[in-house]
Amino acid sequence: MTSAQPKILVVEDEGALAKGLELNLVREGYRVLTAASGEEGMRLALRENPHLVILDIMLPGINGLDVCRELRRKGFDAPIIMLTAKSEELDRVLGLEIGADDYVTKPFSRRELLARIRVRLRRQPAAASEQLARYRFGAIEIDFEKCSASKGGTTLELTGKEYDILRLLIRHRGEVISRDRMLNEVWGYDAYPATRTVDSHIVKLRQKIEDNPADPKYILSIYGEGYKFVG
Repeated sequence: MTSAQPKILVVEDEGALAKGLELNLVREGYRVLTAASGEEGMRLALRENPHLVILDIMLPGINGLDVCRELRRKGFDAPIIMLTAKSEELDRVLGLEIGADDYVTKPFSRRELLARIRVRLRRQPAAASEQLARYRFGAIEIDFEKCSASKGGTTLELTGKEYDILRLLIRHRGEVISRDRMLNEVWGYDAYPATRTVDSHIVKLRQKIEDNPADPKYILSIYGEGYKFVG
């Protein structure tokens, strides 16, 4: 194996499933790490910096949702695909709201999972002409390359998804961005999760950058259509 092969971390406590995933992923040419608990998965993710994480929600100790939330809080930005035995929309939406990129409900087709992995791994950054390194509006300064932000000299703690949303909105400032488009370009979804995921992230982003989140100046809601950045 060469170092160029993507490295995938599988965090799954069902031994047979974890082994099956490992064998299939190795067969597809990936390097694979495995963990059987949330604590071990978090340690491996932060130490080994894999290209993608497959993370079960139901884990002994720290559950997958908390692992995902903590990894994002610590700046881990590789794609995370959640595995869940539950079919309720709440679990799926919650996982995506706290930073997961995709989900697969058990029992799942390994072919489907492999397809989702390939999609996540081949997503490329925007073309050079569309890249946005830094931007300033009002008292806000954003450095997208360094993932740093400040407001009036005070550091803002933005999540990876919040940087992605801001970059998309600023690149198309003055243009209305629909929720479906935002889901597709930021999360990689055409229609799911529910639009409340986008709305939830916008609410949190406004709380950080707007002087009056209830009467936003920069990220405007366009009723029935989506959001527009003015700044």
